[in-house]
Amino acid sequence: MSILEAIIMGLIQGLAEFLPISSSGHLAIFKQVLHIEVETGLLFDVLLHLGTLIAIFVAFWKDVRMLIYEGFCIVGDFFKNIWYAVSNLFADKEHKREYVKMAATPYRRFVMLVIVSTIPTGIIGILFQDMIETAAAGILIPGIMLLVTGVLLLVADHVDSGTLTEETASYPKALLLGVAQGAATLPGLSRSGTTITAGLLSGFERSFAVRYSFIMSIPAVLGAAILELKDFEPSMVASSELLAYAVGTAVAAAVGYISIKTMLVLVRGKKFKYFSFYCFLVGAIAIGAYII
Repeated sequence: MSILEAIIMGLIQGLAEFLPISSSGHLAIFKQVLHIEVETGLLFDVLLHLGTLIAIFVAFWKDVRMLIYEGFCIVGDFFKNIWYAVSNLFADKEHKREYVKMAATPYRRFVMLVIVSTIPTGIIGILFQDMIETAAAGILIPGIMLLVTGVLLLVADHVDSGTLTEETASYPKALLLGVAQGAATLPGLSRSGTTITAGLLSGFERSFAVRYSFIMSIPAVLGAAILELKDFEPSMVASSELLAYAVGTAVAAAVGYISIKTMLVLVRGKKFKYFSFYCFLVGAIAIGAYII
């Protein structure tokens, strides 16, 4: 892979990861169109996703920082409650300790919601990893899933904003969004479009649906990166390609940050229909190219 090809793929990832047009679908299609050969399987795709993950950290740093802090506090309170449970076994009724409520603040509830969402996403990603890699190697499945994405975006534009935020959203709804995110590992099915639509249908407030969609992707992307990188050795990639991978990741991060800011404006204005038409067009072209 040349540096120019890596830059192009980084641009595609940065734009398509946060705009609701499916980064995985576009990466799969453009690899076919540009005849880009990647010897390391999904490694390059994972690195591009890590680039957009950096963009999330920068754009939502206040939220991310607080979620990390409160996450450690939850772990501390969990072990504290275990200690209380053990000590209460040997204490009389007057000296029994009250358990600490672990999700006592909005940010702690946010952490718990993201954890609940991550469970089904991880299960789906692990169980269907081989099928996802196979689907990404062609253009038929990405084309079909882009059509599905187009339908979801039309639905999102016609759903009124709900009122649920991190303080009022329920764990079953978080579980549903995790399933939606897991399904969106199929190339062509937009992760942001699918999860934002699922959030709106679940009654999430519009800006919170976008914020939740982006932040809930953090553990999913990190998990996918760990799975892909656990057997990686530098000798698997030529030194010339390592530079290309690094450049592509940096481009994805920079463009991804701009896309996040753009997406926050678009969701308030209910302008998903334009992306819907685009997905219909690209999906139809991909399917037509496969048939021809």
